[in-house]
Amino acid sequence: MIKRNLKSILLIMAMLFAFAGCGKNTEKSELSKSEGYPMTIVDSYEREVVIEEEPQTVVSVAPNITESIYAIGAGDKLIGRTDYCDYPVEVSDVESVGSLTDPSIEKMVELDPDIVVASTHFQKEVLEKLEEAGIKVVVLYGEESFEGVYETIDKLGKVMNREANAQEVVDGMKAKVEDVKSKVEGLEKPSVYYVVGYGESGDFTATKETFIAQMIEMAGGTNAADDAEGWKYSLEKLVEKDPDVLVCSKYFDSKAGIESANGYSDLRAVKEGKLYEIDNNKLDRQGPRLADGLEELAELLHPEAFK
Repeated sequence: MIKRNLKSILLIMAMLFAFAGCGKNTEKSELSKSEGYPMTIVDSYEREVVIEEEPQTVVSVAPNITESIYAIGAGDKLIGRTDYCDYPVEVSDVESVGSLTDPSIEKMVELDPDIVVASTHFQKEVLEKLEEAGIKVVVLYGEESFEGVYETIDKLGKVMNREANAQEVVDGMKAKVEDVKSKVEGLEKPSVYYVVGYGESGDFTATKETFIAQMIEMAGGTNAADDAEGWKYSLEKLVEKDPDVLVCSKYFDSKAGIESANGYSDLRAVKEGKLYEIDNNKLDRQGPRLADGLEELAELLHPEAFK
């Protein structure tokens, strides 16, 4: 059980750190005022990238980009993705180019896409090698917020000639966010602890400066870990605070592990059945399902508001 829990924690931490850190770079992609092709964008690495014509084939090197490509109706152009790109289900038929931080340059060159679209944690050494091979690369990410996600989707829509579709996705997300906020407005806010890691490897959560902490507030809760920064937390503090609700990933048997973990098993939320599972990819990934994640989180905290 210990080995399984440790493996689960490491997997969750890897996914969270891979996708929840995109707010660290405050520089944003900027699209030139010229419409259509050729177009020039300044990407998140402050590179001017000239796109001569509409890309017909694309490799995505980030799950949030992959999800966005499908969301804006350009999934038929995707010919490569990472091992972590697992949504939507049809992406499993697309060839993998490897990991997020160390994708196979040889495989991407072999696929010979019109463009490679990357996001956070894309290594500049990989970028340089792809450019040396004549592969066009654009890196797109914004600040870690809903506005940052909207911007990324909007820019991707322009690059892929799916502007109208991208705007529709963004408008839908905005409407859902406003609907959630209106439903939880004025309701009593339970204290919430978001379990990222636990057990022998340490206790980790979304502390006060994280975007997930902001989402907890938007969903009608208060973050129990608002007295800390970074991702590390103290089990002693958690036991002392004894939050109303715990939220964990629905993957890796997390709930079962937490229910039997030292310290956690004695928490009031665990004893009262208020340890809730959620698809953490909808919270961790800065993509088109982020608004769905907010809605699911709010429904866990305030089920009465969504009947």
